[in-house]
Amino acid sequence: MKTKLLYILGLIIIVGFMSFTFQEDRWTAPEGAKKLKNPVSSADKAESIKRGAKIFKTRCMICHGTTGKGDGIGGKALSPKPQNLVSKMVQSQTDGEIFWKVTNGRNDMIKWGPILTEEQRWDVVNYVRTLK
Repeated sequence: MKTKLLYILGLIIIVGFMSFTFQEDRWTAPEGAKKLKNPVSSADKAESIKRGAKIFKTRCMICHGTTGKGDGIGGKALSPKPQNLVSKMVQSQTDGEIFWKVTNGRNDMIKWGPILTEEQRWDVVNYVRTLK
């Protein structure tokens, strides 16, 4: 009976640890971020994407890679690894969630809010949308 109880307790601890580990890797923006609206009009989107591509190449590509798959040379030693921006998980997020993440950073990802203007951060969001 005691052995069975210890076995069950051990399984609960292992499953709990695994759940915590997987949740930790999933980066969730706060609810309010989902409601942020992209201020770039469809008429200005092409120019925004061009500007975003330039910013991505100079600021983001080192870790996220040339195609945004998270395989950049600068991200090789990072833990967690840079996000694959092409993935369904990233592309299914709202523009506001991506903007919030660019703005606030996490772990080794730079907090771009104090470095890039609001317009530049939206340009990056618009460029990330082209990485599908």
